[in-house]
Amino acid sequence: MLAATPMSTGEMWVFIPLGILALVGALGMVAARNAVHSALFLVLTMLCLGVFYIVQSGPFLGVAQIIVYTGAIMMLFLFVLMLVGRDASDSLIETLRGQRVAAILLGVGFAGLVCVGLGRALAGTTAKGLAEANSAHGGNVQGLASLLFTRYVFAFEVTSALLITAAVGAMLLAHIERRKGERPTQPEQMRARFAPGNYPAPKAGPGVYATSDSVATAGLLPDGTLAARSIPEILPPRELTSSETAPKGTDR
Repeated sequence: MLAATPMSTGEMWVFIPLGILALVGALGMVAARNAVHSALFLVLTMLCLGVFYIVQSGPFLGVAQIIVYTGAIMMLFLFVLMLVGRDASDSLIETLRGQRVAAILLGVGFAGLVCVGLGRALAGTTAKGLAEANSAHGGNVQGLASLLFTRYVFAFEVTSALLITAAVGAMLLAHIERRKGERPTQPEQMRARFAPGNYPAPKAGPGVYATSDSVATAGLLPDGTLAARSIPEILPPRELTSSETAPKGTDR
């Protein structure tokens, strides 16, 4: 049996503020309407959990929690959310009627079930420290490796197979295959590009073939017409006089 190690004053002062921050992050993740804000709250909770692992003599778990989950997976989630674009109004749209009420009821029921199960399983159990467990194998990393690749090697391999299967399944679900007849051929794309009314060359930038350096001045095409796409939509276009519409070379 491993002897229980009492909590030191330093551990208590680390646990109390970080425990409050972890709880605030967890509640904020659920209550936030913006998906990006929800992911950032989850990052806060994961950082606190990583510090908890390190304080409890589990440096490998703490570093993996911070580097892998917080630094890699959550940042990937944030990049995807920012790339796709999500607004706070998206959370008000319910694809299924009553899904919010069902989610709240299921969440409360699951939380109660987990609390009751942990309470009954850990009742009368004395807390154990990791100091002796780490010293038996020469360190935290060595102890985890010994358990994963000896006692729990089958569960470890099954978990890895499930993760690979999930990754392949996500790729198959996200892949969109079009029929050969639905894709435009290269000759069709060329004819559409050179159709009457289209300008096949790259569009001129602001100020090109113009008499002003203002970004609100529309660029002029070689034939003297205005390039409307050279001005951002948020800027009001600057009207040109008849003398300015003739191409006179670049002003750069």
